[in-house]
Amino acid sequence: MLCGSTAQRIDEAGSFVRFWDASAIIPLLADEPTREQLLELLEADPEMLAWWGTPVEIASALARREREQLLTADEVEAALESARALADSWHEIVPSATVRRTAARLLRVHALRAADSLQLAAALIAANHDPATLEIVCLDARLATAARREGFKVLEA
Repeated sequence: MLCGSTAQRIDEAGSFVRFWDASAIIPLLADEPTREQLLELLEADPEMLAWWGTPVEIASALARREREQLLTADEVEAALESARALADSWHEIVPSATVRRTAARLLRVHALRAADSLQLAAALIAANHDPATLEIVCLDARLATAARREGFKVLEA
Protein backbone atom coordinates (compact mmCIF):
# COMPACT_ATOMS: atom_id res chain seq x y z
CA MET A 1 0.00 0.00 0.00
CA LEU A 2 2.86 2.42 0.64
CA CYS A 3 4.65 1.75 -2.63
CA GLY A 4 3.82 3.08 -6.03
CA SER A 5 4.94 4.47 -9.32
CA THR A 6 6.98 7.58 -10.01
CA ALA A 7 5.44 10.68 -8.44
CA GLN A 8 3.63 13.20 -10.59
CA ARG A 9 5.02 16.71 -10.08
CA ILE A 10 2.44 19.46 -10.08
CA ASP A 11 2.80 23.21 -10.41
CA GLU A 12 -0.82 24.08 -11.07
CA ALA A 13 -4.28 23.08 -9.88
CA GLY A 14 -5.58 19.58 -10.44
CA SER A 15 -8.62 17.56 -9.47
CA PHE A 16 -7.49 15.86 -6.27
CA VAL A 17 -9.57 14.89 -3.30
CA ARG A 18 -7.13 15.04 -0.35
CA PHE A 19 -4.02 16.98 0.48
CA TRP A 20 -1.89 15.24 3.11
CA ASP A 21 0.10 17.28 5.63
CA ALA A 22 3.30 15.73 6.97
CA SER A 23 1.69 15.48 10.42
CA ALA A 24 -0.82 13.01 8.99
CA ILE A 25 1.74 11.04 6.99
CA ILE A 26 4.02 10.28 9.97
CA PRO A 27 1.49 7.87 11.57
CA LEU A 28 1.38 5.94 8.30
CA LEU A 29 5.11 5.29 8.74
CA ALA A 30 5.49 4.84 12.50
CA ASP A 31 3.24 3.10 14.99
CA GLU A 32 1.17 5.91 16.49
CA PRO A 33 -2.34 5.95 17.98
CA THR A 34 -3.93 7.49 14.85
CA ARG A 35 -2.31 5.02 12.45
CA GLU A 36 -5.34 2.77 11.81
CA GLN A 37 -7.73 5.68 11.15
CA LEU A 38 -5.28 7.30 8.73
CA LEU A 39 -4.63 4.01 6.95
CA GLU A 40 -8.41 3.70 6.48
CA LEU A 41 -8.52 7.21 4.96
CA LEU A 42 -5.68 6.31 2.63
CA GLU A 43 -7.31 3.02 1.69
CA ALA A 44 -10.57 4.81 0.87
CA ASP A 45 -8.71 7.26 -1.39
CA PRO A 46 -5.15 6.13 -2.21
CA GLU A 47 -4.40 9.19 -4.37
CA MET A 48 -2.24 11.41 -2.16
CA LEU A 49 -1.38 15.03 -2.80
CA ALA A 50 1.53 16.53 -0.85
CA TRP A 51 3.86 19.51 -0.80
CA TRP A 52 7.37 19.23 -2.23
CA GLY A 53 8.98 19.76 1.22
CA THR A 54 6.98 17.03 2.94
CA PRO A 55 9.81 14.43 2.78
CA VAL A 56 12.08 16.85 4.68
CA GLU A 57 9.40 17.44 7.30
CA ILE A 58 8.97 13.67 7.64
CA ALA A 59 12.73 13.16 8.09
CA SER A 60 12.77 15.92 10.72
CA ALA A 61 9.87 14.41 12.67
CA LEU A 62 11.38 10.92 12.58
CA ALA A 63 14.81 12.21 13.66
CA ARG A 64 13.17 14.05 16.57
CA ARG A 65 11.42 10.86 17.66
CA GLU A 66 14.75 9.03 17.50
CA ARG A 67 16.50 11.71 19.59
CA GLU A 68 13.66 11.52 22.12
CA GLN A 69 14.09 7.72 22.11
CA LEU A 70 10.53 7.15 20.94
CA LEU A 71 11.84 5.23 17.92
CA THR A 72 14.98 3.12 17.49
CA ALA A 73 17.48 3.78 14.72
CA ASP A 74 16.21 0.66 12.91
CA GLU A 75 12.60 1.86 13.17
CA VAL A 76 13.58 5.28 11.80
CA GLU A 77 15.47 3.72 8.90
CA ALA A 78 12.49 1.52 8.04
CA ALA A 79 10.12 4.50 8.27
CA LEU A 80 12.39 6.59 6.04
CA GLU A 81 12.45 3.81 3.45
CA SER A 82 8.64 3.65 3.54
CA ALA A 83 8.53 7.45 3.25
CA ARG A 84 10.69 7.35 0.12
CA ALA A 85 8.40 4.74 -1.45
CA LEU A 86 5.31 6.73 -0.49
CA ALA A 87 6.80 9.97 -1.89
CA ASP A 88 7.41 8.18 -5.19
CA SER A 89 3.68 7.45 -5.41
CA TRP A 90 2.05 10.72 -4.40
CA HIS A 91 1.22 13.79 -6.47
CA GLU A 92 3.39 16.70 -5.44
CA ILE A 93 2.97 20.48 -5.46
CA VAL A 94 6.36 21.83 -6.49
CA PRO A 95 8.03 25.09 -5.41
CA SER A 96 6.91 28.12 -7.39
CA ALA A 97 6.65 31.89 -7.10
CA THR A 98 2.90 31.48 -6.56
CA VAL A 99 3.40 29.09 -3.65
CA ARG A 100 5.99 31.45 -2.15
CA ARG A 101 3.73 34.54 -2.47
CA THR A 102 0.75 32.68 -1.07
CA ALA A 103 2.79 31.36 1.87
CA ALA A 104 4.02 34.87 2.68
CA ARG A 105 0.42 36.15 2.69
CA LEU A 106 -0.67 33.28 4.95
CA LEU A 107 2.04 34.16 7.48
CA ARG A 108 0.51 37.62 7.87
CA VAL A 109 -3.00 36.23 8.31
CA HIS A 110 -2.45 33.12 10.47
CA ALA A 111 -0.18 32.12 13.36
CA LEU A 112 1.81 29.62 11.28
CA ARG A 113 5.41 28.47 11.09
CA ALA A 114 7.10 28.94 7.71
CA ALA A 115 6.87 25.28 6.69
CA ASP A 116 3.19 25.17 7.63
CA SER A 117 2.50 28.28 5.55
CA LEU A 118 4.14 26.53 2.59
CA GLN A 119 2.00 23.43 3.20
CA LEU A 120 -1.18 25.50 3.26
CA ALA A 121 -0.09 27.55 0.25
CA ALA A 122 0.52 24.34 -1.70
CA ALA A 123 -2.96 23.13 -0.77
CA LEU A 124 -4.45 26.43 -1.94
CA ILE A 125 -2.61 26.11 -5.27
CA ALA A 126 -3.82 22.52 -5.63
CA ALA A 127 -7.38 23.74 -4.99
CA ASN A 128 -6.99 26.57 -7.50
CA HIS A 129 -7.68 28.94 -4.58
CA ASP A 130 -11.09 27.29 -4.04
CA PRO A 131 -10.59 25.46 -0.72
CA ALA A 132 -14.06 23.90 -0.80
CA THR A 133 -12.81 21.60 -3.58
CA LEU A 134 -10.07 19.91 -1.54
CA GLU A 135 -9.91 18.12 1.80
CA ILE A 136 -6.80 18.37 3.98
CA VAL A 137 -5.66 15.49 6.17
CA CYS A 138 -3.84 17.13 9.07
CA LEU A 139 -3.01 16.39 12.72
CA ASP A 140 -1.26 19.73 13.42
CA ALA A 141 -3.72 21.89 15.41
CA ARG A 142 -2.30 25.24 14.30
CA LEU A 143 -2.25 24.29 10.62
CA ALA A 144 -5.71 22.70 10.86
CA THR A 145 -7.12 25.92 12.34
CA ALA A 146 -5.59 28.04 9.57
CA ALA A 147 -6.83 25.59 6.91
CA ARG A 148 -10.38 25.77 8.27
CA ARG A 149 -10.22 29.57 8.33
CA GLU A 150 -9.15 29.48 4.67
CA GLY A 151 -12.22 27.36 3.89
CA PHE A 152 -10.83 23.81 3.71
CA LYS A 153 -12.51 20.78 5.19
CA VAL A 154 -9.93 19.28 7.54
CA LEU A 155 -9.91 15.54 8.22
CA GLU A 156 -8.31 14.54 11.51
CA ALA A 157 -7.82 11.07 12.96
